[in-house]
Amino acid sequence: MSDISRKPTHTAYTVRPGKSENDKGFWTRIGSVWTHKDSEGFTVRLDALPVNGELVIRTKAPDDAETAS
Repeated sequence: MSDISRKPTHTAYTVRPGKSENDKGFWTRIGSVWTHKDSEGFTVRLDALPVNGELVIRTKAPDDAETAS
C-alpha cells in the first residue's frame, strides 16, 4: 500500500461513554488513518476493534505519538 508510507493524517478511536452526563467518556486510540492522494477516500489501519462497532476518526493532533507503522 503506497499510502502507508506517508504519515497518518487522522487517528481512529473508540469512545466508551462516561458514567455521568458531565463525563466526556473514555477515548482509546485504536488505529491510524491516511487520506488517499486523490482525497477521495481513506486507508484505515486498526490495532484493535471497537466492541461497540463504532469508530471515531479525528484529525491527527500535532502531539499525537505515532505507534502504528
